[in-house]
Amino acid sequence: MTITDTHCHLYASEFENDIDAVIKRAQQNGVQKFYLPNIDSESIEGMLQLETRYPGICFPMMGLHPCSVKENYKEELAVVESRLAGRRFAAVGEIGLDFYWDKTFTDQQYDAFRRQIEWAKQYDLPIVIHTREAMQQCIEVVAAHKTDRLRGIFHCFGGTLEEAEKIIALGFYLGIGGVLTYKKSGLKEVLKHIDLAHIVLETDAPYLTPVPFRGKRNESAYLIYVIDALSEVKQVSPEEIAAITTANANLVFQQKG
Repeated sequence: MTITDTHCHLYASEFENDIDAVIKRAQQNGVQKFYLPNIDSESIEGMLQLETRYPGICFPMMGLHPCSVKENYKEELAVVESRLAGRRFAAVGEIGLDFYWDKTFTDQQYDAFRRQIEWAKQYDLPIVIHTREAMQQCIEVVAAHKTDRLRGIFHCFGGTLEEAEKIIALGFYLGIGGVLTYKKSGLKEVLKHIDLAHIVLETDAPYLTPVPFRGKRNESAYLIYVIDALSEVKQVSPEEIAAITTANANLVFQQKG
């Protein structure tokens, strides 16, 4: 079974003491590729070090997370733009809108989101979207910028069937992780109506740990629990879930199998 974790923060401080063991456990469970979303200028160094340490296994993205959009967001965006001009990354991400904690920088979040979408189109890269309390707004921004070159993933999808269908109509994938295993999420019922052709797997490690480890640090090895839950929902084997979602990940990131 070959699995791809399309969204994991393995460079985070939570992994600094045992990252080699974390990756080894994941590989033993079939996870062969790890896609690393950037947060802001402070996360770049650790992310690129992990890429160097695990070439062809860890793939960095470049972007400014909406929760990092503050007074200095233009300076942060300048760093992103410079990095994107200097080399190829797996994606522009994670980017988007987050109105859960704070709406102080709403206009700036929109500006950062739109600029980064345009850079993704310029460099023919997928985008990886973070959205919290802003699903419809993110869908509307993507729709306004949609061209044949624009593709990507709505990371940590937990929305309605109607929202899922809008995302799919835009040619985007749904990133599915540990939330699927939570009893009150409602995601299982939504995914009953979604073809596997539109789904990729992710952990968001160290966050959003699936049952039975909820409350503890998440890691990529735990993707097998997401696969088991999705296998139950779709009534197909875990091997088929892994094969289809990994093929989808290869398509969106333009990677060979």
